Amino acid sequence: MNRPSTFDQTREVARRSVLATIRQPAQWAPALIFPLFLVAVNSGGLNAATKIPGFPTDSYLTFALAIPFMQAGIFSLLNAGTDLARDIEDGFLDRMALTPISRSALLTGELAGVVVQGFMFGAIFLAVGLAAGADFESGAVGVLLLLALASAITLALGCVGIFVAARIGSSEAVQGLFPLFFMFLFFSSMAMPRPLIEQDWFRAVATANPISYLIEGVRGLFISGVDGEQLALAFGICAAITVIFMFGATRALSARLGR
Repeated sequence: MNRPSTFDQTREVARRSVLATIRQPAQWAPALIFPLFLVAVNSGGLNAATKIPGFPTDSYLTFALAIPFMQAGIFSLLNAGTDLARDIEDGFLDRMALTPISRSALLTGELAGVVVQGFMFGAIFLAVGLAAGADFESGAVGVLLLLALASAITLALGCVGIFVAARIGSSEAVQGLFPLFFMFLFFSSMAMPRPLIEQDWFRAVATANPISYLIEGVRGLFISGVDGEQLALAFGICAAITVIFMFGATRALSARLGR
């Protein structure tokens, strides 16, 4: 019997990942509801910030809509990592080690669910934002770029999750990443443009924080239109995170299955 191609292997694992995501609303519902709730609260309470000289928009809703995209990415990190860790804990990966499936196909397929989730959530966040009165200055091309960036963010952070899962093999360890990445989100340009942050140390931390540039890549599509440099930076950071942590996850999984 011929060995299935890497594409066929990836497709089958991806189908399992997507179906598992759809069938577990407890995983994806918080990633959809909580960010929208937070935006609604912040938009009502922080709209006065738009009066600050130099603030890039007169609508805090438009400014804040980038936040759900990052929060959805953090949830994708948890979901992808937890799913892989659960497969390790219940012995599924040990059984897979007896098959000819490649490690890269296994990990790529595992990420399919969160990438689909990121694309769908990006469309929902955009639709809800526009319905609530947010501006979107990028037009039809910007919609495609926004959905592509939302998918890239969920893929990149999902790779971080599967790296931790493959390296440690514990769903509890993966869940422990949530406060760490929420801290990264807090110490970014989430609530205020970096040039308007008055505290020097906070502005320096936000500037060094890669999460700031992912937020600004999404935010720019809403506020200023298509900015090639801003988008290249956001996509480049996503690509770097994906490559580094996917490489690490592949090595860690190979070592784990080889034992």
